Amino acid sequence: MTLPEHPSIAVVGLGYVGLPLAVALADQFKVVGFDVDVQRVKELGDGWDRTREVSEHDLERAPMVLTGEPAGMTGCDVFIVTVPTPVDHDNRPDLRAVIAASRAVGEVMSSGAVVVYESTVYPGVTEDLCGSILSEVSGLTPGVDFFLGYSPERINPGDTRHSLAKIVKVVAGQTPEVTGYLAEIYGRVIEAGVFRAASIKTAEAAKVIENAQRDINIAFVNEVTKIFNRLDLSIHDVLDAARTKWNFLDFRPGMVGGHCIGVDPYYLAHCSEALGLHPQVILAGRRTNDSMGTYFAGMVAEALRGRSGRRVLILGLTFKENVPDLRNSKVVDLISALGQRGFQVSVHDPLADPQEALEDYGLEMLADLKAQAPFDCVVGAVAHQPYRDFAKRDFEALLVSDGLIFDLKNIWAETELPDGRQRRTI
Repeated sequence: MTLPEHPSIAVVGLGYVGLPLAVALADQFKVVGFDVDVQRVKELGDGWDRTREVSEHDLERAPMVLTGEPAGMTGCDVFIVTVPTPVDHDNRPDLRAVIAASRAVGEVMSSGAVVVYESTVYPGVTEDLCGSILSEVSGLTPGVDFFLGYSPERINPGDTRHSLAKIVKVVAGQTPEVTGYLAEIYGRVIEAGVFRAASIKTAEAAKVIENAQRDINIAFVNEVTKIFNRLDLSIHDVLDAARTKWNFLDFRPGMVGGHCIGVDPYYLAHCSEALGLHPQVILAGRRTNDSMGTYFAGMVAEALRGRSGRRVLILGLTFKENVPDLRNSKVVDLISALGQRGFQVSVHDPLADPQEALEDYGLEMLADLKAQAPFDCVVGAVAHQPYRDFAKRDFEALLVSDGLIFDLKNIWAETELPDGRQRRTI
């Protein structure tokens, strides 16, 4: 098989991962960006990225073709699949988007194509599942007429320091030749360099343990947070002391959601159970982290015990600070648990899409932060920069005269508070 010297590349899925990749590759190759969300394609064509990962300037200057039709990818040599891989309501891998993307690629690819997956999966999915679908739809034979590859995405939404070009890229192909070919393609846009994994399954496994490891470390901190709360100690004070040791791992407590850390451990657990192994540490970490929204709601309720006021304002709904991404947000668990305890809960987020919040979670967000003020309690759930900028006057407007600030993220440790208002943290 002869690999094209100047390949045309289709990026399948234009979200947090696919769009920055497509824009970067378009500087070096002919690129087609495909997404099934026609509205998303239109917005990008108008220069607007709702994820805020790519600027209007960079979108306008990127010489790529955008399409909402699979046929628009016809003639491409390389296909890079970057679609979401969430879990279902039972925390089982939901591979429907990967399957649909594989079918779409299979319909348009020709002999000689290379199909690369960046979506998080467990070892074996790329070759055993996706390869079979591509072969079935196209009529071509994997490893003979077309080749597979895997290159796990490592994008950290909202992180301008660790951007696409500055993160080492792991690549793997069905053959050493394909691995080298992918290393050459990605190497044109990745300043940090490329690592050639031993096999596709090795690369898949590396990706799934990266976030599972972080999940377990955060679970440990969340668990000791509960212990120290019983001792009337703030975890933030404890961490301030502990992190002075050079080799202390500086993980912070919180609600772990999002499309990676809150999901990937379930993919690894699913793979383990399919092999007849029953993971203990991985799922224990997930259980701990999945419970934190309810746990924090209990802390807020305890802090408000004895007060007549029941109106609570939650600041932040996205899964992490300074991004508009609402996927798998665990703040929803906090809101639900407070509602079940009889509190009247309002929520505000300056970055989240109100329509998405309503459709995905049934939550109506406040358009005007102070329209329904004053509240009996303000909960700092997500450390967006606008909230970090709060000053004394903001809390005067938001809280009743003896109101409570429950600072889950330790946002306002140094902020001067109005007389009568109290601050609690975890």
